[in-house]
Amino acid sequence: MHDFHVHSNYSDGSFLRGMVRAAESADLDGIGFADHCNVADRTGADSMRTLYGFNLDLTYERRREGIERVREETSVSIYDAVEMDYNPRDETKIEAFLDDAGFDYSIGSVHTVDGDNVQIPSAFTERTDDELNAVVDDYFDTLVSLIESELFDIAAHVDLIERTPPLRGRATTDHYRRVAQAFADSSTIPELNAGRALTDAEIVHPSSAFLSTLREYDVPVTIGSDSHRPGEIGKRATFLEEYAAELGLEPVSPSTVLES
Repeated sequence: MHDFHVHSNYSDGSFLRGMVRAAESADLDGIGFADHCNVADRTGADSMRTLYGFNLDLTYERRREGIERVREETSVSIYDAVEMDYNPRDETKIEAFLDDAGFDYSIGSVHTVDGDNVQIPSAFTERTDDELNAVVDDYFDTLVSLIESELFDIAAHVDLIERTPPLRGRATTDHYRRVAQAFADSSTIPELNAGRALTDAEIVHPSSAFLSTLREYDVPVTIGSDSHRPGEIGKRATFLEEYAAELGLEPVSPSTVLES
């Protein structure tokens, strides 16, 4: 059992050593640190970097040193990865950064549409149905662009909009089929993400309907708990393992990890 998507104090998670100790306690074979990163230099994106401190493009070498130290203390495989914010306008910069940094694997995420974070309900509460449906269309357009870019090994929480009440339930089968076809034609794979599975919302990414569509297109999945705290890792990893077994899924590893 490997968890390929957790965060550390190099973005919005906890210290490396504590997260690894939690992985040991959960009997995980491997854990992948995929801290948030954004390389855009537009005003809005730069403000978000300053506000949240998502500066892995400046600190990844220091984190790598920390990972090497923790590797000496454990038998758990530790992966040096990244979760990149994706915008089609940033593809050249993202590609240059990933080529230079040489992570074990990369995760791509769509968090914003037209500058609005799709996880913040207040950004959408005053919009009409047509406007909300347009946001959902734009989200999936951007997700397809992410997949087709071939910049990433993994696409994270591929229906993130389901976390947001004004946007929830607006995705259609046509959206899912379009994304599934893009995955089928790409080396990028989606993850089973448990970031909201054990909350009152009980949201697993992708949703059961979306996952069924992905399976129709023979799209493989990988595993990511999206844990930010040590106490989350064991519970989420157990959930994902049981959930995958219940569905008869055999999650795969990111391609670059398999090659190594």
